[in-house]
Amino acid sequence: MNENSKHSGKTPSPKERAGVRLKVCGMKYKDNISQVAALQPDYLGFIFYKKSARFFDGIIPDLPMNIKKVGVFVNASLNHIIETIIKYDLQAVQLHGNESPEFCEALRYEVGCYLERVISSGVERRKVVSASYDETLKRHYEERNDVVISSKETDCHNFFQKSHNDKAIEIIKVFSIKNEFDFKVLEPYEDVCDYYLFDTKGKLPGGNGYTFNWEVLKNYPSTKPYFLSGGIGLKELDNVLSFLSFDSAQDKLRQESRNCYAIDVNSKFEIKDGLKDVEQLKEFKKNVIDENN
Repeated sequence: MNENSKHSGKTPSPKERAGVRLKVCGMKYKDNISQVAALQPDYLGFIFYKKSARFFDGIIPDLPMNIKKVGVFVNASLNHIIETIIKYDLQAVQLHGNESPEFCEALRYEVGCYLERVISSGVERRKVVSASYDETLKRHYEERNDVVISSKETDCHNFFQKSHNDKAIEIIKVFSIKNEFDFKVLEPYEDVCDYYLFDTKGKLPGGNGYTFNWEVLKNYPSTKPYFLSGGIGLKELDNVLSFLSFDSAQDKLRQESRNCYAIDVNSKFEIKDGLKDVEQLKEFKKNVIDENN
């Protein structure tokens, strides 16, 4: 919170309080993608899960460099995820299934090895959209004559460390919550993903259209930033603002929102599956992200 807001009596905005970002997920239609991108969200999500009504297999138009493209996967193979990363030049991956910590580590390792080759060849990452991951991986193993090993012991791990400001890939691991949650399940993921995403537990792996009990996050034990997701729409605006509110008595953010990195929205802003209502998104962003900034 800036000092002017603190002493002037002006209510600090969520962004002043928490630096919260916005992710719009479930994008599907080219023109609509461009329209939503014009609102300058921080992330746009594309679902690569064939059973989803928002399954994406189209063309992503050119986006501003400051908007990160997120690929959403549910128990997909490592090869499929990496091929999709390369095809669409994704900057983040959201794992919405039962992916293990070992899977997350292997994913980071393989993407790092691929991008190490791209960068060392002098080609800009965003220009590489049609390269063959299989050939890259094959050459890597032929040269090293080994199998996938812990990234902590590899040259690719060094690459990750050196390129901290230009991460090979951001990994977002999803966990579903309803009225309670055992946070111990997060412990094995602490070192292998960049963010958690907390969504509503329901029949579908996301897009269920209703919120979970955010009070559960008062017991969040980690300092890892997380995305808040699940049934968030304009009707939840007051609840979102309250969740992100600054506790003036303690002069700090509320316990449950202290590590909230981004708000993730999807189905509550749709005209139909995958088609977002731009005006509603604009209003939400103005109130949650932009107001008083």
